[in-house]
Formats: sequence, C-alpha cells, structure tokens
Amino acid sequence: MTWNLFHGRDWPPEPELQVRAHKGNFRRGPRRGKAYEQVNWDLFGEFSSLISATDWDVALFQEFPPSWKAKLASACGAEAHRALSGRNWLQPLTSIIGRWRPDLLGAWEGGSNTTLVRRAAGGIAERRRVVLTRRPELRVLALTRLASGPCVANLHVSTKPSSAERELLDAARQATEFAGSAPLIFGGDFNVRPKASGVFDQLEERFGLAPPTAPDRLSHLLVRGLKVIEHPAAWPPEARDVVDPDTGLKIRLADHNPVAGKFATVG
Repeated sequence: MTWNLFHGRDWPPEPELQVRAHKGNFRRGPRRGKAYEQVNWDLFGEFSSLISATDWDVALFQEFPPSWKAKLASACGAEAHRALSGRNWLQPLTSIIGRWRPDLLGAWEGGSNTTLVRRAAGGIAERRRVVLTRRPELRVLALTRLASGPCVANLHVSTKPSSAERELLDAARQATEFAGSAPLIFGGDFNVRPKASGVFDQLEERFGLAPPTAPDRLSHLLVRGLKVIEHPAAWPPEARDVVDPDTGLKIRLADHNPVAGKFATVG
C-alpha cells in the first residue's frame, strides 16, 4: 500500500471544518460539524490502529512524521526505512511541537518518506536515500532492497506538474539502476494525474513501470518484473474514517486515500 499521511493530521470532508485544519491553529479542539469534527491533537493511535490492522507486506508512506518511525514499525511488526525529506532543520523540537499541536506547524514539523516491510516480505537488506531536488523544496527517494529479492522506491515529488514529471523520470532511472534485474515497486505521491500527464506513458515505455492506479489519482503503485494480482486501487474516502468515542463524530485521517495493490513474483 501507499499513503500520504498529511503529517499525521486529519482533513474532514465538511468544507467549513477544513479552514481550521491549516497551519497556524493553536486551539486543541475539536470543532464539530454535522457528521465530522476537526481536531488538533496527536492522532498516532488512530493512524496506527488503522495501518496495523490492514493486510499488507510493504507499505510506502509520504509526509510521514519522523518521530513515528520506531513506534509505528513496532505496532505493525515491521522493519522501517526512513528517508528524511524537507523542513527537518529543527528536529527534534519541531516533532515535539507538531505532536502537541499538529495544525500549528503543519508541514513545518518536518517529514519523511518511510517504507515499512513486514517480516513476511523477508526484511530489509539495503537502504539508500537519494536527493531528487533541493529547490524549491527538498524531495527525496527512499530505495529499499528486500531480503526476499524485490526492491521498493518510495517518493513524493514536487507539486508543480513540470517539476513532478522531471523528478518522476529521474527517480525511475535511479530506481531501475538500483534494482538491476530484481523486481521493482515504484510508488508514492506522484502529484500528477494520468489523465493530465504523458509521464505515465514514458514510465512504462522507458522503464517498464505500470499500471497507474486510475486516471484521476495522484498516488500510484507501479511495478516492473511483478505479476499484477489485484490492480492498484484507492480506498473509498470513508475507509479512513475513525470515530471519536467522546463525541460520536467521525475523524477523517489525512487528505489522501491510501492505494493498495497485490503483486506476485513471476515464475
């Protein structure tokens, strides 16, 4: 699976609540809507419960709070590869503030691309962090080689489409060179949609990476050298909802839907 965690924050579907979810908010909350609430507290327990209960062997996360690495890996029975990305200059102070009031700092808490590998997938044999660009913001590629053979590339590219496309092609080149003849999973937040970008055709033609999730999606799991058993698909938005037991209202985790697919080695 792959999921942009929005720095461990919530993003309710009710527009009047979304205003408060932007950085700069001091109030702990919650602010209530009709069916949802928007909170400003540490949601590690909620994210951890949902992720650990999900059936996956390898999970790719973007905008992943750096301080969550060890405890989420432990909760999931997994090994972790964390590649720090942008805005981590004042760690661990920003992580402390970010967990106290997530909406206060937003992305300025610092982030990472973090890949978790459960023991069923054979563990991690090699980790590598590659810088894709430093301007206007640091973007990195987390390359992970599994002991069982396949390699994993976890990335979150720039928001400007032309920059995103350039970084995706550079990342694909470096990921395929890293993998060599081994099977490759290439996934994360691509920040471009297949219906609006020809980069997906290039990724398939030049690097053998396919298939995209859906024409309107930003998050993808492309593979090379693996058989597609279940085509990558986004969860429905309500699948990432949890309920606040104190109010009975729902909390929607993150601003992206997770994407999951099932693949098998060939032969």
